[in-house]
Amino acid sequence: MRDFGVGFGHLVQGQKWVAQHGRRFGFGLLPGLVALVLYVAALVLLAFNATELVAWATPVADDWSDLWRDVFRNAMTALLVGFSVFLAVVTFTAVTLLIGQPFYETLSEDVDRSQGGEVPESGLPLWRELLISARDSLRVLLRVAFYAVLLFACGFIPVVGQTVVPVLGFCVSGFFLTEELTAVALQRRGVELKERLALLRGRRGAALGFGVPLALVFVVPFVAVFLMPGAVAGATLMARDLRGETGDGTGEENDQEDGNLSSPGGDQGVHHIPHGGSHP
Repeated sequence: MRDFGVGFGHLVQGQKWVAQHGRRFGFGLLPGLVALVLYVAALVLLAFNATELVAWATPVADDWSDLWRDVFRNAMTALLVGFSVFLAVVTFTAVTLLIGQPFYETLSEDVDRSQGGEVPESGLPLWRELLISARDSLRVLLRVAFYAVLLFACGFIPVVGQTVVPVLGFCVSGFFLTEELTAVALQRRGVELKERLALLRGRRGAALGFGVPLALVFVVPFVAVFLMPGAVAGATLMARDLRGETGDGTGEENDQEDGNLSSPGGDQGVHHIPHGGSHP
């Protein structure tokens, strides 16, 4: 339980960090807003065309009576829309992180810098980082899908399916949500997915303390947009904890006006998002 509180503490500290660094918060909102617009547009388009799509996909029902055909196709339409919403919820974080890779990496670097000590860099070109992120996100999504199917089957067990299964569902979602968010900082440190999962399993309580509260509020993507910058900041603190990294906390920036952070050794090799918002 203590480790659960440690994970939740990192989440809270991350939200406090972006609240104290308004410019980073503004930059961190952009990827989430872009992802939200894309998801809303896709879901609205699906909602308006779901009936026709289901009718096209179920020609077998053309010869049924009007009553049974309508009942069947209405049920299939509701299932299609419901599944699409579920898919949007479980993939929103991964897609937002992929869209905002350069934004969130810079935010994560700034958090590292504010804690003092070394600021790790992957040294990889942007296209390579995006490719690795997409590959790892797909691998995580497959794991989530496996557990989702398993929990869905367990949902038919009387009592357990209505009590224990939903709790386990949020725990699974929270664990993998923590993995996706800490990956921003851990990938810069050259930590592969297998090792990241091992680190989180070794601190399962902290991983759940960080991810479960987020999983609960991330059910509403609009809320996720505003919490994402703080979640990335908190996940960086979490990654430092998982790796046993310490800092003296003296790396905070001196120039609050322009929002740049500077390390004791200068800015060499450190990427910043310029005021125009484009990646260097």
